[in-house]
Amino acid sequence: MTLQHHLSALYRLPAHTFPGPGAPTDRLPDAETVAWRITSDVYDADEDWADAFARFLAAVDTTRVRALVVGAWQEAYDTDPSAVIEALLAARDRLPALRALFLGDMVMEECEISWINQTDVGPLLEAFPELAEFGVRGGSGLGFTALRHTGLRRLTMEAGGLPAAVVRGVGASDLPALEHLDLWLGTPDYGGDSEVADLEGILSGARLPALRHLALRNSEMQDAVAAAVADSPVLDRLEVLDLSMGVLTDDGAAALLDGRPLTHLKKLDLHHNYLTEQLQDRVRSTLIPAGVEVDLDRDDADEDKDDDGTVWRYVAVGE
Repeated sequence: MTLQHHLSALYRLPAHTFPGPGAPTDRLPDAETVAWRITSDVYDADEDWADAFARFLAAVDTTRVRALVVGAWQEAYDTDPSAVIEALLAARDRLPALRALFLGDMVMEECEISWINQTDVGPLLEAFPELAEFGVRGGSGLGFTALRHTGLRRLTMEAGGLPAAVVRGVGASDLPALEHLDLWLGTPDYGGDSEVADLEGILSGARLPALRHLALRNSEMQDAVAAAVADSPVLDRLEVLDLSMGVLTDDGAAALLDGRPLTHLKKLDLHHNYLTEQLQDRVRSTLIPAGVEVDLDRDDADEDKDDDGTVWRYVAVGE
């Protein structure tokens, strides 16, 4: 599956694309009422992202802007967003109300998720200490060095493959306010080289005292992830556990059910899975009577089988 839709909202604000060059700007929404999506036209080399952002700064009262969505920059399949980040850092004093930022909101027509070039995003979090939400799409070249951020409540990293160093960086970070963590671990074919041991910092929960929603999804090693989560200290404090979009089989689901109790959860999301009906029934009978919302939709998790009997299973979002 590929990503076919842009973000519809950020920070509970509807996404609104800032108009392109030459379009009127006299009837724009109030600055604080939308999540502003700034994008360059990937088919028009006359304006790069920094130019579009400069027009935005001139047209909108940025002192009231609460959410920004960075869309496509020119040649994202070959160029990282260093220039984008430099422009944002240069404008930080003009964005005192900014509370949410998403970097790389691109769909397949602009750049496949596995082709999006990224860079170290730590400087953005350091420059905007009041950010409550931060998200990034694309794992190629992505960096996340361990840091401390006292305001961040929601962190999302979407990738066809998330580098192990990034996973470890998140786990080693002090994020005392973080309530919602969503990592798309992906597959080695697209740079997702993490192992279960790399999740130790996250699963211990030691630096994530406020965490209530944990998503470790879109993973080729989903069975091993499920088994690790099942015996992790962080599980006891979660309200939502999301292990969806990956290659979850009966082995992983059974390990999850045989680990620490799950009946305190509000929701367990396992959609896009490879579970048999027997295991699905076991999940339902264990959790639904306890009031846990369970999502077991198989979605598009289809198997391929070679002539020699080899079975191939896939994560939901790879390329």
